[in-house]
Amino acid sequence: MSYLVLARKYRPRNFAEMVGQAHVVQALSNALTSQRLHHAYLFTGTRGVGKTTVSRILAKSLNCLGADGQGGITAEPCGVCQACTDIDAGRFVDYTELDAASNRGVDEVQSLLEQAVYKPVQGRFKVFMIDEVHMLTNTAFNAMLKTLEEPPEYLKFVLATTDPQKVPVTVLSRCLQFNLRPMPPETVLDHLQQVLAAEAVPAELQALRLIARAARGSMRDALSLTDQAIAFGDGQLQEAGVRQMLGAVDRAYVFRLIDALARADGAALMETIDSLRTHGLNAASTLEEMTGLLQRMAVLQAVPSRSHEGEADDPDAAEIQRLADALPADETQLLYSLCLHGRAELGLAPDEYAALSMVLLRLLAFKPPGAATAAAAEKKTLKSGPEPVRTPSPAPAALRVSAPRPVAVASAPDRIAAGARPGPQPPASPMRASAPVLSAAFRPAPAGGAAGDDDRLDPDAAPSPPPWDDEPPSAPMPAPFPQRVLAVPVRDHGPSDRLDQRREAPVGDANAEPETTAEGDFWLVTVQALVQAEAVTALARELALQSQLVARDAGRWVLRVERESLTQGGSRDRLSAALRAYGHGVELAIEVGPVRDSPARRLAAAASARQREAERLILDDPFVQSMVRDFGGKIVPGTLKASAP
Repeated sequence: MSYLVLARKYRPRNFAEMVGQAHVVQALSNALTSQRLHHAYLFTGTRGVGKTTVSRILAKSLNCLGADGQGGITAEPCGVCQACTDIDAGRFVDYTELDAASNRGVDEVQSLLEQAVYKPVQGRFKVFMIDEVHMLTNTAFNAMLKTLEEPPEYLKFVLATTDPQKVPVTVLSRCLQFNLRPMPPETVLDHLQQVLAAEAVPAELQALRLIARAARGSMRDALSLTDQAIAFGDGQLQEAGVRQMLGAVDRAYVFRLIDALARADGAALMETIDSLRTHGLNAASTLEEMTGLLQRMAVLQAVPSRSHEGEADDPDAAEIQRLADALPADETQLLYSLCLHGRAELGLAPDEYAALSMVLLRLLAFKPPGAATAAAAEKKTLKSGPEPVRTPSPAPAALRVSAPRPVAVASAPDRIAAGARPGPQPPASPMRASAPVLSAAFRPAPAGGAAGDDDRLDPDAAPSPPPWDDEPPSAPMPAPFPQRVLAVPVRDHGPSDRLDQRREAPVGDANAEPETTAEGDFWLVTVQALVQAEAVTALARELALQSQLVARDAGRWVLRVERESLTQGGSRDRLSAALRAYGHGVELAIEVGPVRDSPARRLAAAASARQREAERLILDDPFVQSMVRDFGGKIVPGTLKASAP
């Protein structure tokens, strides 16, 4: 007698033997018990989840005669009567299976429907089962619509498909649809253990886990792989043999890769990839295995109390927990996304291992050195509050000029001349310290400046620190400076640059109200005059509108912009020329940083206020309210526009 494969030998014969489809079994069993039977059923789902099996069990339930020959419609077919045995053997005359993949034309469907006019020969019902029904042509679908909608009382249709999206809605509306779900690996593992116990085949648990994951929700694929593994292992299933057969990557390599990424150890990462190449392990399988482990790590990080069903005896659980504690949650999510999308890149590269290394090195490229230390320091700073003001300490002028410090004084040159020290300073802002300063910041102040500038203009005199500097920057700038670098005083335009204010209104929030300042009032009037006179156009106009006037000191104005691209193309020079023509013979210095009070922000806020006022006037109008109340009228959103001022 020829060998019968496990997928056919252990095909379920009744609903009680069905695995992983309890929702379908319950619905069909209740319908059969109460005899509330639909005339057409549609079973959908991926390959190997039981669509054909359910169809055959349903046909047996409808035609079962019972062991004594006196039975009727039942949810538990006996399996011993002639109808049950003939359906299992595939020779029951009133049960017809049509493969739509090879019989997809209108002629084949018409030939099948011609049998519908004849009553059953042996059974109680005729059952037409059409497999892969989505492969039928449109003409074939149209030919069966009428019979499918109103079949004879003795005829039942059973349709099965792996792609219900291709089935016309006219067919879907005539059928009772059941979606058979892919089976989880735990369900497949339990069933494989029962099958191998019945076959008396020794198997290691980890080997069965590999097969259950490789089946991807298909029980038929799992049983077919088990047959192959039994042949490969000469009658037994061992983890090493199954892993070699499947080409799967040993999880030890995956653990080493994730551990190296968590420690930002590029050398260990490349050594592990070289080991994968040496042993001929598949790069795509490596990324696939990593995505599975990263998913479990992400769950542990997000829900530490969640327990994984069926994984209590998993020997890798402890290692996964350790890696979940070592790798930050955001990097876990990033690495999962990189591995998931990196599989598509493997086929584009000439060497899949080189592509694998690039996918994994991408995480190290996105993680700056000392990120963990910086994050911890920032967290500590946020908890401890603003740093107290320190006593003044002298520092070289070349270091101080890299980041202009704000000073809350009315007139910086007068304060310098009098030798007065400004009032309390806001804490140093890391955003200000990191902002780049253009070359205009290093130009000497024009002649005739405030008292005290002559000493610093003397090439033989050593530069002295301004009296308002609280502390030197944390590190010197790496770029070399000119021989004579002057510290330019800049006045603070208000408390908006403080760290707590920045947290309340993030940079780039267009909906945030502008923080009005005295310098902002002056700059708004100046820019509006330039724009109305068409003295500035294109990029220079945008620079004027998007910038904030930080300070005006000794013939030198300091502007701040959020995007350095606004300063390109000579826009600063054109804006300076327009200001000189307007009567402001000043030199512009531009720094990049957060902008809180710009003409563009003020104009946008004013336009928004006018729009809100216009909408309020319309909605509060008695006539409008009566139209809405009495006639069900409504104001179409976006149709109310405020008039220009």
